[in-house]
Amino acid sequence: MSQRELPKVRIGIDLGGTKIAAIAFDSAEKVLFSERVPTPRHDYEGVIRAIAELVRRAEEAADVSPQEASVGVGTPGSVSPATGRMQNANSTWLNDMPFKEDLEAALGREIRMENDANCLALSEAHDGAAKGAESVFGVILGTGVGGGLIFRGQVITGANAIGGEWGHNPLPWPKFGEMPGPQCWCGRRGCIETFLSGPAMEREHLSITRRPLSAREIAEAAERRDAECTATLERYTERLARALAHVVNIFDPQVIVLGGGLSNITKLYEALPGLMRKWIFAAEPHVDIRPPMHGDASGVRGAARLWG
Repeated sequence: MSQRELPKVRIGIDLGGTKIAAIAFDSAEKVLFSERVPTPRHDYEGVIRAIAELVRRAEEAADVSPQEASVGVGTPGSVSPATGRMQNANSTWLNDMPFKEDLEAALGREIRMENDANCLALSEAHDGAAKGAESVFGVILGTGVGGGLIFRGQVITGANAIGGEWGHNPLPWPKFGEMPGPQCWCGRRGCIETFLSGPAMEREHLSITRRPLSAREIAEAAERRDAECTATLERYTERLARALAHVVNIFDPQVIVLGGGLSNITKLYEALPGLMRKWIFAAEPHVDIRPPMHGDASGVRGAARLWG
């Protein structure tokens, strides 16, 4: 299939740390196939085999040949323009591997690959919560913290393929006790991800309260006005407000869409715009923060849309 041909079927793959999701659309936007399988963690060859099998099943369900189906893949991290190998993936067994090249060999065709947060942002800008917006910042708040930038319908990948990677900047306007910050898997300390990921929320809550709760359990207990969980959620929300305001001061997106497991916390949407105002460099700042219309399917839908 040449660059100029439109595929009969678009297949999307979303490679996550715990699951791999697949979807297939036809030219009329009808979903022909949708499936999820566990990610073979720390098994590079196993990941390639799992994706290849999902693509095969998608083609079978859609009744198309490999020549009639495109494949777009959303990954943690990105492909380095300098080396052609994976970089910055919190699924660290992918880093420094020729993942795109190896997956193309396994599938026998060219694929398109983008960071998973870019895929989320693309999906929500195309036909989701940010449809019609000129500029969009798509956020992943989950096992890691990622971000994707969309301007006039196009992904801003950047010269180093790190456009939108706010999670590995330091937490802005740090307060007492926040410096130098927790150790991050990337080798630095105090990255936004070490404060705003789901595991980060859980670790801090445990260290303060000695109560081992999941992020979801913390949010649910806060809804019931549990004092300790409310305090944890308030600390989290205030830090998220600072981190998002920093992005607004640089990119000034028309819409911010939150994705990932923590995007299901409804109080974030109520509290963030007001909290962010003091940090935004504008006289009367307007902030539009929305949940994803496609939920946790946004990433895989965006991956399929990498082919138009």
